[in-house]
Amino acid sequence: MKKRITTWALAAGLACISGQAADDKKAIKLFNGKDLNNWMQQKPRAWEAKDGVLGPSSSPGGYIWAKGSYENFELELDFKMSKRCNSGVFFRTDPKNAVQGGFEIQILDSNGKSSVGTHDCGALYDALAPSANAAKPSGEWNHMKLTVNGPSVKVVLNGKQVIVADLDQWTKARKNPDGSRNKFRTALKDLPRTGSIGLQYHGHPVWFKNIFLKPL
Repeated sequence: MKKRITTWALAAGLACISGQAADDKKAIKLFNGKDLNNWMQQKPRAWEAKDGVLGPSSSPGGYIWAKGSYENFELELDFKMSKRCNSGVFFRTDPKNAVQGGFEIQILDSNGKSSVGTHDCGALYDALAPSANAAKPSGEWNHMKLTVNGPSVKVVLNGKQVIVADLDQWTKARKNPDGSRNKFRTALKDLPRTGSIGLQYHGHPVWFKNIFLKPL
């Protein structure tokens, strides 16, 4: 099957690094650092663009979604957490059903923990724990690279490979390959292989910048 990416409209002007129209070999700049024209907010004016950073406004809350539907891609971004921050990068997700309708890479203020699980920073949320605790302390910028290609999901956090997952191994609802329980009412292998990319505000401030996506 032909690998593809469906963008929301040419008129929206998703700019790529070169400033030309995106194609299968060029990265798309999902956030231009100036405005949120390429994004949809769950709550009006809950997020803002300021000084090249995407973050919560004075009345924050909810998700913010990049316009478009995305299948196979490399997504790179920088994020900074506040203390006790709980956030996430959602992908192949239905914005109307974010909890059950797609996938999340967890963002959590878990720096310094000796043991990490499926709810800690870098995890494929509730499905696979990161292989190492690569999160930086709150207040510092982290770099994440998420690569999604068919059933393959890989995460590099601050230069360390922390997730290598094959979604086809998740063959049963509410169960991970190791036998542990998860929240998903649908087996991960049966969830959609295309959908929205979103960022989450979940009670404590989080900031993002340098958000680029390269279709595969």
